[in-house]
Amino acid sequence: MTDVTVERIDTLKTGDLHDLCDAADDAVKAGGGFGWVAPPAREIMERYWKGVLVVPERILFVGRLDGVIAGSAQLVKPARNNEAQAHAATLTTSFVAPWARGHGLARRLTVAVEEEARASGFRVLNLDVRETQSAAITLYEDLGFRRWGTHPFYALVDGKRLAGHFYVKDLTPDTLHDTP
Repeated sequence: MTDVTVERIDTLKTGDLHDLCDAADDAVKAGGGFGWVAPPAREIMERYWKGVLVVPERILFVGRLDGVIAGSAQLVKPARNNEAQAHAATLTTSFVAPWARGHGLARRLTVAVEEEARASGFRVLNLDVRETQSAAITLYEDLGFRRWGTHPFYALVDGKRLAGHFYVKDLTPDTLHDTP
């Protein structure tokens, strides 16, 4: 039986950092990158993940398959000087390595971020995704995120313009199923 877990990470052991970089590299190569079109040099990827952990507005979740980090997602809180949007957080940098897909890891990562956002008092959770990431789009819509807009020139991948979709989920209990 496959062991699937999700946890919040505050520090990365060397082995976990390597697993996270490997999983991210594989996801980027498969077109599920979080901004990168091609994996960056290893030292850049390692610096990126180490940097995530020192930014107070970012909370990193990792998904493990049989103990090996196979994906991640982040909850990003608004900047402290953004009082008008202090009620809204963002789900970002969500991916699962191709070799670990099909075990519910993306769903568990998304739910973990949403639960953390609720526990932190956020009323809204935002996210955006490339139009080519159909599995992610299906997942987010199944979890109750509502598409509120599309940017026709969201990304440029291999010289081709791709649209991006923007989603929102109202986290307040009394309006959970109402239109945002």
